[in-house]
Amino acid sequence: MQMQQVQVGKDGRLRHLLTLEGLSRDMIHKILDNASSFLNVSDRQIKKVPLLRGRSVFNLFFEDSTRTRTTFEIAATRLSADVVNLNISTSSTRKGESLLDTIDNLQAMAADLFVVRHSQSGTAHLIAQHVGEHVHVVNAGDGRHAHPSQGLLDMYTIRHFKKDFTQLSVAIVGDITHSRVARSDIHALTTLGVPDVRVVGPLTLLPGGLEQLGVTLYTDMRAALKDVDVVIMLRLQNERMNGALLPSAQEYFRAWGLTREKLALAKPDAIVMHPGPMNRGVEIESAVADGPQAVILQQVTFGIAVRMAVMSMLAAG
Repeated sequence: MQMQQVQVGKDGRLRHLLTLEGLSRDMIHKILDNASSFLNVSDRQIKKVPLLRGRSVFNLFFEDSTRTRTTFEIAATRLSADVVNLNISTSSTRKGESLLDTIDNLQAMAADLFVVRHSQSGTAHLIAQHVGEHVHVVNAGDGRHAHPSQGLLDMYTIRHFKKDFTQLSVAIVGDITHSRVARSDIHALTTLGVPDVRVVGPLTLLPGGLEQLGVTLYTDMRAALKDVDVVIMLRLQNERMNGALLPSAQEYFRAWGLTREKLALAKPDAIVMHPGPMNRGVEIESAVADGPQAVILQQVTFGIAVRMAVMSMLAAG
């Protein structure tokens, strides 16, 4: 079954969040609008709303994560859900149990929603096809394929600071080949009508076929940053690299690291984003990461509201 048929029900409601590829512009805006309503929950004395009261959310992270796992946990808790973090290192999958057997056992414990991160592309889709009608799946990152909630929080950040997607130039810089964030951002930006999406990095980290997604490829960072409104820096995915794809860290920083001097080529009010964790002095210099144009910590804050919006919409569906 195609991913969109699994992801969106016949009634047009979101059943699972697996990818931003193929998700409609209206649906993306609907999620972002819903996220706006959850932003002020964090400012309340009692940081809870009862939308998922009595529901069980299982976090299944087969890869390391700090921001994503923590913000999903906070989001579910603020929606009043019961949250279960499965410790994969001590779980039965390490004893030979298959992934779907694990899912079946957790469904037997009355799970309502799975948040899944896995090193294999397509894992969340596999689980979504397998679970019962009342169970929902959120892809928190699968291999190189997709990281839809990160893509959504990036879109929320851009909309918050820049308002109109249809007037923007956006540069995505770094390790494109191994980045599920880059893929999700590209699908979302093009769907939302951004006319100028630039992708820049060393040739060894630019996969083939990107132009078909409606982006322009650059290897020269200075040319790519000329007059852009948004700069999205990416983490070097050293753990996914096989072979010598990169020069030294110093050479990478010289060519593709974001410095104040390179940022000066962008528009004066350009914003700088990064999904984290940052490698300071490799992808970005501290003066930029901590500077006035960086909105990296705001991304984390917005991420909680976006993930609350996604889970509340899934529960309503």
